[in-house]
Amino acid sequence: MNPPLKILIVEDEMIIAANISLQLTSLGYEVTGIIPRGEEALLHIKQHQPDMVLLDINLKGKIDGIETALLMQQDYRIPIIYLTANADDANFNRAKATNPYAFISKPFKKLDLQRAIELTATHLKDNNTTPKEQALNNADPLILNDCIFVRHHEKMVKINIIDILYIEAERNYCRIYSKGKEFLIVTTLKDIDQKLPQDHFLRIHRSFIVNISQIDEIATSHVVVSRKAIPISKQLKSELLKRLHTI
Repeated sequence: MNPPLKILIVEDEMIIAANISLQLTSLGYEVTGIIPRGEEALLHIKQHQPDMVLLDINLKGKIDGIETALLMQQDYRIPIIYLTANADDANFNRAKATNPYAFISKPFKKLDLQRAIELTATHLKDNNTTPKEQALNNADPLILNDCIFVRHHEKMVKINIIDILYIEAERNYCRIYSKGKEFLIVTTLKDIDQKLPQDHFLRIHRSFIVNISQIDEIATSHVVVSRKAIPISKQLKSELLKRLHTI
């Protein structure tokens, strides 16, 4: 028999957290802890390494749930199910960038919680990897002369350099926008900028690197790449113009 799934509850409303814990226990799961603050949750994760985290987005304290998730994902690949009473667009888009397995809106029914956990558990089982595969999944982006390999859905996926449109920083992550696809990778914009071939790419803003060959328009304060207006600093605009060999 497989051991029960270990689940951490990170929720600052203790009545809600206690109710969730009772429901999880009745469903046969092991609750590793009920933690009200993100900072404490990170310490708990380091010590207990749960299989899954139920994480309230709007935590009180120095860091909210989304910031907690980002810090956790620097060291661990633990699935997240967000709990939220406030599903506004700004928080949703921030949370979406951390690739959660589900969102559950408060107040929720026991069946909603059960289904979200079961779907996540099934995904974990289906994607169980060997230590060798796990090392591959945790690998840094591999950049070659004409392509880059990044981890995506448990595989290393090849992206042709020519197909990359631009790269946007999201804290300790970067989102690569290529033709028809997006890839979220765990690296800083500074790090990937140092590795990319300089004849193809230029960092034009603190949050953006563009593929020079994919620029469609250059305006006073921004460039356009695939209909996306990307800000450009004054200092780097002159460098871009030199690189484009404009007349």
